[in-house]
Amino acid sequence: KLPVAGEAVLRIKKLYDVETQARGLSPHDRVALRQEHAKPIFDDLEAWLKEQLGKISSKTPLASAIKYALARLPKARPYLDNGFLELDNNTAERAVKPVANGWSLCTPFLSACKH
Repeated sequence: KLPVAGEAVLRIKKLYDVETQARGLSPHDRVALRQEHAKPIFDDLEAWLKEQLGKISSKTPLASAIKYALARLPKARPYLDNGFLELDNNTAERAVKPVANGWSLCTPFLSACKH
């Protein structure tokens, strides 16, 4: 609902738009595309988040969310330089979801499922 949050989502969406273009490309071509298009967006997002953090109270949930994002951006940055990496881990999460979901492993009546 906050304008800053909405702007952040729009900026992140731009990164996903680049990834849409990268689908099906070779790893080398993905890196080239990301360096040309995603890296400036990524760099701008990081600078913009730091700027926004300086404008709001550090005690707000929004400030906590921005701090969380800023702490994780360095761990996300390698995807820009590696064509085998993805922007997120959605593919992996979808792959393990049936295993992680307790209902898929056993019926709710088994005592093992309750623990």
